[in-house]
Amino acid sequence: MHKEKVSKKNLTILYVEGEQTIKNEIASILELFAKEVIVASNGQEGLDIFKTKSIDLVITDIKIPKLNGFEMLKEISKINKEIQAIVLSSLFEADLIKQANKIDIINDYLVKPIDISTFFEKINKAYKNIQRQKEYKSVTKLLEQYKIAVDKSAIVSKTDVNGKITYANKQFCDISGYSINELLGNSHNLVRHPNNSKEFFKDLWNTIKNEKRVWRGRFKNRAKDGLTYIVDATIVPILNSNDEIDEFIAIRYDVTEVEAYKEFLQEKLFTSQEDATRSVHLLKEYEHMINISASVIRVDINKNITFANNRLLQLLHFENSNDLIGKEFFNIIDKSSYKEYDKVFDDILNKGLYRGVLNFCCNKKKNLYNMDFTFRAIKDVDGNIKEFMGIGKNITETINLHKEIEDTQKDVIFSLGTIGEARSKETGNHVKRVAEYSYILAKEYGLNQELAEVIRLASPMHDIGKVAISDNILNKPGKFTKEEFEIMKEHAKLGYDMLKNSNRQILKASATVAYEHHEKWDGTGYPRGLSGENIHIFGRITAIADVFDALGSNRCYKKAWELDRILDLFKKERGKHFDPKLVDIFFDNLDKFLEIRDKYKDDYEEIEDLEAYR
Repeated sequence: MHKEKVSKKNLTILYVEGEQTIKNEIASILELFAKEVIVASNGQEGLDIFKTKSIDLVITDIKIPKLNGFEMLKEISKINKEIQAIVLSSLFEADLIKQANKIDIINDYLVKPIDISTFFEKINKAYKNIQRQKEYKSVTKLLEQYKIAVDKSAIVSKTDVNGKITYANKQFCDISGYSINELLGNSHNLVRHPNNSKEFFKDLWNTIKNEKRVWRGRFKNRAKDGLTYIVDATIVPILNSNDEIDEFIAIRYDVTEVEAYKEFLQEKLFTSQEDATRSVHLLKEYEHMINISASVIRVDINKNITFANNRLLQLLHFENSNDLIGKEFFNIIDKSSYKEYDKVFDDILNKGLYRGVLNFCCNKKKNLYNMDFTFRAIKDVDGNIKEFMGIGKNITETINLHKEIEDTQKDVIFSLGTIGEARSKETGNHVKRVAEYSYILAKEYGLNQELAEVIRLASPMHDIGKVAISDNILNKPGKFTKEEFEIMKEHAKLGYDMLKNSNRQILKASATVAYEHHEKWDGTGYPRGLSGENIHIFGRITAIADVFDALGSNRCYKKAWELDRILDLFKKERGKHFDPKLVDIFFDNLDKFLEIRDKYKDDYEEIEDLEAYR
């Protein structure tokens, strides 16, 4: 044999040979071709090496100790059916050839003495097969990663050429209410809303089947329970090499809430003449955003943008992709999202997936867009992160409208609280003061900002039940009889009954406040005689805020107490009427309470002083 000059390949070869002289010569030849050659003297040693090392190609003699070449290769094929192998033998016998043919991983059978040119040719052939396998695995892995990214962020289904469903992801099952078994084999008629016209779907089917074009649009669907949901859909015909349709893939996004808010704005437009101009403007802005669907972005491992689709470019007002490609992803994120930006990559690395809302900066404008994004790491065949892919939708209008509805809800709740107080000849300033006192107590007690805001909004509703109490009792200028007081006490339960069935957080909190603000720490309060921490913290907070303001304000049945007298009562009732911890917080923050009291003063005439406070 003679040696030829060849270029080394990125290849790891396991060479197994029992005869020392031949082993050394062939190993030296293989080292000219491969970056690494691992040599074994018998079949068992070769098998053990294969189990612990990453091997691309196995070259073995047949007659080797412990396990012969065929036996070793059979065991190796159980571990990796795609490994490439070349068998060497000094014999060219039909029986050996048949045995070799039965082992799928054997590519070639070479007879010694080996012609070096033929040997390199066979190794090079195996190397090309290995490269093709790696490339195929890499492409397949990337496609699978892209599929997962889409599957996690959208409603996905596949149908055959006859329109029968062959695949539906979890999001499809969740929104439709149908199980996967109920969907497979059925057509999408199962979820189509009867309001959609036949002409609409005839046009859709003609586009994707006859014209073989992508169809995009929005339509209504109906879930199993009869509820309507609206989707923004993209349906793609998948063509084979003969330009024939193999199947259809549909990707949808749920825009039901967006459409509902659109109707809300349209209604508002026609019911508020005073805000007509503003409503028209808002309606146009939201209409513009509604017509924008999913956005896609890809980011390399250095967090630089490598791709942005047209919808994202249009949304952020970039003229073309060159304005974004190469820029750091961080540059299009608003500073309010910096912490969330860091969380994107932390979640991907630690949890495998990120789902959240990012605020995007609009190019050359001051607009910000709230985007609900799903990000996933795209990995190569070796499991290394190649890039990050994000799929999202614009939820700016949803967030803005939620805020508008919350603000409206706050106004309504405050107005209702004022109505409740007005029936008993008390001013709206009372509920303002109670709200602010409650907020201070909540924050100092250790409630988070969200709960502190809830009690601030809910506490004005503490006496809403008074609307059901008759005026002759409610506004009696004197102490109640025992019977009258029992009727008056009913306002707590009445207020609770008015609000208890609401699913809104603030109204549920208002129901609790109405029900429990007359309970006492020692269990002597009403309507249920709760004690200690069995009384909800909202009830305990409102009790202090309400009593402090009631005693310090003129009412139809008494004039305002002096501050010292009020403070003495709170000291006396600490641990009896009131939560002792909240009383301590009250005294520690008395200056804030007095500042609020002075800011929202009432203009009542002083009248007869009665001892009782109600």
